[in-house]
Amino acid sequence: MHLDEIFKNLLVKREANNRLRRLTLRDPGTVDFSSNGYLSLSTHPDIKNLYNSRLQSSEDFALGSGGSRLLDGNSVLAEKLEVDIAAFHGAPAGLLFVSGFEANTGLFSCAPQPGDYVVYDELIHASVHDGMRLSRAKTIAFAHNLVSGKNDSIDSKSKSLEGTLSNLLQGENGNKIMSGVKNVFVAVEGVYSMDGDIAPLKEIVECVEKSLPRGNGYIIVDEAHSTGWLGNQGRGLVCQLGLESRIWARVHTFGKAMGCSGAIVLCTPTTRSYLINYARSLIYTTAMGYPMLAAIQTAYEFLESSQAESLFGNLLSLMAEAHALLLSICERYKSSPELFRVNAQPPASPIIPLFSGKARSLARYCQERGYMIRPIVAPTVPKGTDRLRLCLHASNALAEVKGLCAAIEDWLQEQTTKGIPSESGISRSPQPNISFGASSIGQLSKL
Repeated sequence: MHLDEIFKNLLVKREANNRLRRLTLRDPGTVDFSSNGYLSLSTHPDIKNLYNSRLQSSEDFALGSGGSRLLDGNSVLAEKLEVDIAAFHGAPAGLLFVSGFEANTGLFSCAPQPGDYVVYDELIHASVHDGMRLSRAKTIAFAHNLVSGKNDSIDSKSKSLEGTLSNLLQGENGNKIMSGVKNVFVAVEGVYSMDGDIAPLKEIVECVEKSLPRGNGYIIVDEAHSTGWLGNQGRGLVCQLGLESRIWARVHTFGKAMGCSGAIVLCTPTTRSYLINYARSLIYTTAMGYPMLAAIQTAYEFLESSQAESLFGNLLSLMAEAHALLLSICERYKSSPELFRVNAQPPASPIIPLFSGKARSLARYCQERGYMIRPIVAPTVPKGTDRLRLCLHASNALAEVKGLCAAIEDWLQEQTTKGIPSESGISRSPQPNISFGASSIGQLSKL
């Protein structure tokens, strides 16, 4: 069979299972509740003006770098940025990569030595998985955000896991691990991209240090979704908790809250030199050119300025407001949890999952009304946890959040009209007195 026919059959099968991915373009007239630009820095007028001025006045301006860091692609600005960013995050050294994906694949593929272990949170980024596949380490997952406790109490996304982090460090591999003969790399994220929850990092650090008293435990924190907005001036979770000296490596990416692209691995000077020699995703990749380096420099300067404070405050306020409105929908409408629900706990990040067994339908309904929010369905998330991934931004207006909630409520009314059961199992008629449509939108401001 011709290769294109094989591909076509696979794509047809994927489409039949509602898993076919397509590239899309966002209508510029829609409200963004989808992108990862939590601080809205990529479109901030002051940043754009400063960036344009920097490009026009620089004698070093060139469109590209001309090669990898090892072959003429290095620059004074790249090395200065590494020093400045490391100092900003309280780290001894740093090494730039062209993307977070390449930072993770480079780090995890070469850092573990033969026979070492990588113990990772089950919801860790795909790039970490790819790095681990290229490594020479043994890999073991622990249940999401569960550091200690009995295995039979675990409500894990994956039922095949061995247990908590503590169980794994002291389990069947414990003799080799605890003896210090083998190194153990513990991989977690600061903020998880689909659930928006924060790693219990202090507890993780204490568990690793207690379980591995010989110092052979090395914690790696992927700060992709915490960089830029969490902690003082957006320094991330590690800095917020004061754990800089107890974390072996951090990966900060610039393509989310920072509003540009690229990434940096924060580490010791020795580890930096090792990565320069062994991280293939650095060695064989064309380095970032001046335009991107200048963008990263501009974004960090903005974070350190007083201008960023209002963005932080607005984002935190929107997180609280949005959650209150969404909870109000659930409490008033009493829809089946399978149809629509949100977590009762206040959101820990600008990522708020809206769980629905009809996530595609709800997303399409909101998009048609001018709100860009996307469905995330299995296998990207575990089966039974399909959701819309609501991402809030500092530039979002409260009226836009209210409009999205009105669209969600209108969709719920339509589903009820079609005979979708309520939580009690009895079909209900729409309830006009709880509508969040245009007639009642003024009441939302009181919540």
